[in-house]
Amino acid sequence: MTARQEGRISDMLLLLEHPPTLTFGSRVRQEHLLASPEVLAARGIQVHPTRRGGDITYHGPGQLVGYPILHLNRCGRDLHRYVRALEEVLIRALETWGIHGERSPGQTGVWVGEEKIAAIGVEVRRWVTRHGFALNVTTDLSAFGLIVPCGIADKGVTSMERLMGNAPDRREIEEEITRRFAEVFGYRAVAWESPDSLSGL
Repeated sequence: MTARQEGRISDMLLLLEHPPTLTFGSRVRQEHLLASPEVLAARGIQVHPTRRGGDITYHGPGQLVGYPILHLNRCGRDLHRYVRALEEVLIRALETWGIHGERSPGQTGVWVGEEKIAAIGVEVRRWVTRHGFALNVTTDLSAFGLIVPCGIADKGVTSMERLMGNAPDRREIEEEITRRFAEVFGYRAVAWESPDSLSGL
């Protein structure tokens, strides 16, 4: 992030997967953590505070996490526009596999009906973005039962695997998201650095 603020690197999109982890955003409410420390330890789930927006969410194997590091000059220094653009990236990518993702008025992320398939939580410092999105591909959805996901108690969580039966190959999803990211944000070229971690833009 600092390197981008100082102009030493260009905009980029990091794509990765976390071990079982709960992250707390800047608006977290402790009562939204439903499991005891003993239960979390038994399941090998770590807890980490972050400076992103939002409440509490789960990251883990089978989930594709994207961390855009880019200067918001590209979005007119408009954080709301940036978040809507991230949603658009995911909505367009999901359509590739016949999944109709959509926005839910007043709630951030991408939804399929009443279930969230992708969460978004961002931080911006000196107009450079940090954190990003988490797309449930083959995620163990039972882990979301340990929390009130994103502080929303009356809606569910889903995954590509649950909706499709069998999820596409991870690399295929990464390439499609990278392509859609470049399309939505107006990049001319995409340099694929690694199938596992980094897409440099």
